[in-house]
Amino acid sequence: MRIERVVTSPPGDPDFQNNTWLVGDDEVIVIDPGHDAQAVFDALEARPVVASALTHGHWDHITEAPRLAELTGAPIYLNEADRFLWEEQHPGIDFLPLEDGGSLDLSGGDLVVLFTAGHTPGSTTFIGDGVLFTGDTLFEGGPGATRWDYSDFDTIITSITALMAMFRDDTVIHTGHGPSTTIGAEKPHLQEWIDRGW
Repeated sequence: MRIERVVTSPPGDPDFQNNTWLVGDDEVIVIDPGHDAQAVFDALEARPVVASALTHGHWDHITEAPRLAELTGAPIYLNEADRFLWEEQHPGIDFLPLEDGGSLDLSGGDLVVLFTAGHTPGSTTFIGDGVLFTGDTLFEGGPGATRWDYSDFDTIITSITALMAMFRDDTVIHTGHGPSTTIGAEKPHLQEWIDRGW
């Protein structure tokens, strides 16, 4: 299954970058449209979009989701637990709720939905064949930030520990920012993250 990364930045801030992931061959699921719906649309190369799937509700991952929906006609999916974050950015615009353990159908291979709370209450990982799209739950080098009052470090560690137990070491992790990594590269450092507390 074809996987492509489109890197976008907010206007005027080129050093702040988000990963948008295009998943699929003849049709595509867009994961986290980020800051530039037109750039994402152009990268589709006229392939139809089945869904925009959001890993969580932070502004930098959802800003251009409504605009991409206008360009493609595809629905937006988000964990209901992050509705409060969505409505801060897009009041009056709705989305379809993700279901834990459900799937987003795609010709050539579906994406399975796994709720991985901690960074936000509704943080979600999308599971493909040998690949995870973790958003800001797990990066190269550790967990996502938990500095907000709705975030929780113990919860994100529980989510990450579950991912490490569920998937093989060669499972690729495509993140919301920065480089990709693997379960095997990150697993030896879990206790270090727990000990440091972030």
